[in-house]
Amino acid sequence: MKGLMAQHQGSEDKDPDEPRVIIAGGGTGGHLFPGLAIANEVAKRHARSEILFITGHRKIESDILTRSGFHQVAISVEGIKGRGWKRGIIAILRLPYSLLQSIWIIRRLSPHLVLGVGGYSSGPACLAARIMGIPTAVHEQNSFPGLTNRLLCRIVDRVFISFEESRDHFPGGTIYLTGNPIRREILEKREHLEKIDKRFTILVMGGSQGASAINRAFVSALEILKDKGKDPHVIHQTGNTDFARVAEEYRRRGLQGDIIPFIKEMPRAYQQADIVVSRAGATTVAELAGLGMPSVLIPYPYAANRHQDTNARILVKVGGAEMVLQDDLSADGLAELLMRYMDDRAALKRMGEQALRVGRPDAVKVIVDQLEDMAGLNSEQ
Repeated sequence: MKGLMAQHQGSEDKDPDEPRVIIAGGGTGGHLFPGLAIANEVAKRHARSEILFITGHRKIESDILTRSGFHQVAISVEGIKGRGWKRGIIAILRLPYSLLQSIWIIRRLSPHLVLGVGGYSSGPACLAARIMGIPTAVHEQNSFPGLTNRLLCRIVDRVFISFEESRDHFPGGTIYLTGNPIRREILEKREHLEKIDKRFTILVMGGSQGASAINRAFVSALEILKDKGKDPHVIHQTGNTDFARVAEEYRRRGLQGDIIPFIKEMPRAYQQADIVVSRAGATTVAELAGLGMPSVLIPYPYAANRHQDTNARILVKVGGAEMVLQDDLSADGLAELLMRYMDDRAALKRMGEQALRVGRPDAVKVIVDQLEDMAGLNSEQ
């Protein structure tokens, strides 16, 4: 923190025409990737902008942001919900300190605005900004809002939501339906990449941290497909924890695939894929809809308020995805479902077209327009 904060010498040295933005939140890629999309749009519009991310101390947060090139500061904050009473008390006792940390960081950077993107670290940062009279907003990715954003909605200036379904779950605030920002490279690079492997390609991913249940079911389903004479190309993001086990299962069963702990080149992965097998995190659902990608969604059953079920149903109800609940997930069923679309490309195409109907590829532009309005900034574009 000291090395980074030394770059920010206080409000008296700041250029009033140089946009300064703090984006707070994290915990998962689902929170950070929309924040990165917004950060990149701000940087594109304002070449001299300063953008700082405030996060917690999870490794995935630092890994993602290190690759992005944006500065990051971690504060001492943890989640309270579902941690047991002892860890919950510790987390509560840390809140005043994390608020003081946030006030100090904001005072050093003197930002034009603070945006919370969900996750526990957005709470102290947005509260600190409100106390200091700085324009503040939050963005909610999921159809059922997280606890932090439900608490913050009454104190921030604006609340941006990704799905109309989440509006009724906010107890207050000024709410705008914007959609969920998709990273620019996902939308742009994919259009200019050529499909390398002409075989039917299945992209498997369980979110940024993987999903053991999906990994197990898919490997067995792939073996069934092989026994039935099907030979799809597979791109399989396993997550770091499950990588060694999944790679060994492929080897032991004589299966082929590109097995990766974490996909860094998502535009290329999407370009190669004919269908996606995935969890139903809000960012993934937004990307699938924005790109018109057919998918089989297997919601994480332990997500707060089962919000991934609701996310998935937004695509399912328009015919843009198939949904399989984890309790119903089996290798035989998954193999049968995949074979149906491997053998019926017209149905696969219709699914993609229906997914595209609910996509909001301009979400990042809409949000940054709103942020500029809040902060009184003029775009250089």
